[in-house]
Amino acid sequence: MPSAREDVRRLLDALAALPVGEIQLMEVCGTHTMSIAQAGIKSMLPGNIRLLSGPGCPVCVTPPQVIDAVLALSMEKDVIIASYGDMLRVPGSRPGDSLLRRRALGAKVQTVYSPVDAVKLAQERPDRQIVFLGVGFETTAPGTAAAMLTAQEAGVKNFTLWSMLKTVEPALRALIAMDGFHVDGFLCPGHVATIIGEAGFAFLPAEYKLPAVIAGFEPEDILASVYRLTRQIAEKSPRLENEYRRAVSPEGNRLAQNILRRCFEPRADLWRGLGQIENSGLGLNEELRDFDAEQRFGVTCAAAEPPTACRCGEVITGRLSPEQCPLFGRSCTPEDPVGPCMVSSEGACAAAYKYQGVI
Repeated sequence: MPSAREDVRRLLDALAALPVGEIQLMEVCGTHTMSIAQAGIKSMLPGNIRLLSGPGCPVCVTPPQVIDAVLALSMEKDVIIASYGDMLRVPGSRPGDSLLRRRALGAKVQTVYSPVDAVKLAQERPDRQIVFLGVGFETTAPGTAAAMLTAQEAGVKNFTLWSMLKTVEPALRALIAMDGFHVDGFLCPGHVATIIGEAGFAFLPAEYKLPAVIAGFEPEDILASVYRLTRQIAEKSPRLENEYRRAVSPEGNRLAQNILRRCFEPRADLWRGLGQIENSGLGLNEELRDFDAEQRFGVTCAAAEPPTACRCGEVITGRLSPEQCPLFGRSCTPEDPVGPCMVSSEGACAAAYKYQGVI
């Protein structure tokens, strides 16, 4: 029986034999980004195939003006900000100013591992207003929706959601429409596809004539998906393929889709590197509007520039590799990040820094 190493070698040989010129493929999933870096996949590929990282990290696409507004709210005396660990380290428009710094200055900031933990915190602290920062794409949105329904059913009055939840399709459309943007095919995020199904990415070949492959997360999954994309390009036959069939069905997770429709409605939202995109965010619907933190606290997001010389916006839109940012590995490191791409465990800069010499 051939070994895994032999299987990979045969796949790489087959990939090199495909008659294509210089091509660029983009992944739009932070887990793919980290897996590609960890396995050194870029260094394995033929020289004519380039992999780019797109806007697949939820923390990374959150713009500085939103972080600034969160930081301002965190200083309100009766408010506790609750969110995932990565969000606590994301700086706003001022370098070094993050929720961790604000906590050191006296703000009440709590790390939680799930939205339900934030609801429990509200039940335990009726003397405080708990604001949960809901960050993620379609993958994490159903869990946030379930927590909202839990809070509603339990009559928890001191819990609100600041929804930073976003959806992938509008962002990909905005990315494709950018001046100067060019990729030859997309590695589609397997986690998101488990929720929205194969159908969620059918627009890529149908409308834009771009090859698309829904990919799993093992190195073998990614290499097989790169081969499928390159084969489509060689055959001049763009289509949607599902390499991750063990988890992704054509229709997706209907239960998760239903709970999303019950709790959220599309709205315009801001993305780092992409600006405002119509119908790309998930806002609470009328039934749950009382749990909307932005409405309850009158939140506004003033215009803000990213930290000087930080190029995260260009990195997450494939216009720049992490190493091309002048701050990379110098004044911006995982221990002292300037931009969110170096903060998140799914960020392209963090992956490139951690696996320098591998990728």
